[in-house]
Amino acid sequence: MDEPNRWRHMESAPKDGRRILVTIHPSEQGASEVDLAYWSHGDQFGAEGWRAADSSPGCVIEYAEPELKCWMAMPSANPSRTSMPSPWKGEEDQELDGSGI
Repeated sequence: MDEPNRWRHMESAPKDGRRILVTIHPSEQGASEVDLAYWSHGDQFGAEGWRAADSSPGCVIEYAEPELKCWMAMPSANPSRTSMPSPWKGEEDQELDGSGI
C-alpha cells in the first residue's frame, strides 16, 4: 500500500486507473497547483494519458507528462483537515521520495 502524504516522481505513478493527487508545474497560465487525476488507457473521449478526475465526456481535461511534477496517494479521511495538500515547492527533484535526507 502506498504511503499517503508523501510526494513521489511521476515515473512511479500508478497507471491502473486509481485516482491520485498530482502537482502541476507552474506555467504562464498560473502558479503550481494540485489536482486529482488518473491514468486513462484512452477511449472515444480522448487519448491514453493523465486526465483530471472531474473530466466529463466531451470535456476531457488531459495532462501531458511534462506538465506533472510529482504525485501522492490519496490521503485517508481526516475530519480535522478539509483542504488539499500544498503543491510540491522543492527546487530539486532529488528531494522527492525522501532521497534528499
